Amino acid sequence: MNKLVELSISAVIVISLTLLLSRSLKLSAKYERKPRKLSDWNSLDQGIDPTEDSESKR
Repeated sequence: MNKLVELSISAVIVISLTLLLSRSLKLSAKYERKPRKLSDWNSLDQGIDPTEDSESKR
């Protein structure tokens, strides 16, 4: 019973430290999932036709 309490306390400490570190340390900008600028390829995923803009510029 005593080892079970020690194990659970250790698990709580490790989980809390992991959560605190993951919140405080942020990944660099190169790992962002959303692009800052919408490319032609990404606009197709959102249902935007990129050829409409290029035809209006001609």
